[in-house]
Amino acid sequence: MAARFILFHNPRSRSQRIHWLLEETGAPYELRPVDLQAGEHRRPDFLRLNPDGKLPTLIDRGPDGTAAVPLTESSAILLHVADAFPEAGMAPPPGSLERGPYLTWVCYAAAALEPALADMVFPRAAPPPPMAIGWPNFEQALARVHAALEPGPWLLGERFSAADIMVGALLAWVRSWGKLPDPERFDPYLQRLSERPAYRRAYGDADRA
Repeated sequence: MAARFILFHNPRSRSQRIHWLLEETGAPYELRPVDLQAGEHRRPDFLRLNPDGKLPTLIDRGPDGTAAVPLTESSAILLHVADAFPEAGMAPPPGSLERGPYLTWVCYAAAALEPALADMVFPRAAPPPPMAIGWPNFEQALARVHAALEPGPWLLGERFSAADIMVGALLAWVRSWGKLPDPERFDPYLQRLSERPAYRRAYGDADRA
């Protein structure tokens, strides 16, 4: 039977967090390398799957391997894959008390951390009008993450989840880029993440946090 998922992948993109999640779930998958420097993400065949020409892009073939449903946006892909394999324990079940905080952190990474990071790295020519943006600055967003990790060890307390993949992969990437303010406060968290076998399989020892 064909692998359940096809992940169009470049390790220097957000698809790496999905690669990590697939390893955590044990889901059968296939990697399709995408050469961003060669512009493969802008070719017509890829744009038919993702009109924005972005990674990650995932195809779900369904449990029996006969479908071909494309998914885009890393938060949506992460939620879909985690729910498709509940036995892996990457997502609290719908209706549970943990489900709300879990969804909050998955969405917070995309809706607050990433745009706040962009604002820090690429400053605006002028401050935006009051109430024009819906996210805090990057330091405020990081402070919220740090507060959630006390006492930890994970964002949901004792439970590791796909929310840690969504947030942790971003923090590790920003730290490797040298753009994470006061990185030492996140060192214990990122070290715990990098010690997970699935993380090591996805990233390889050379790219460990």
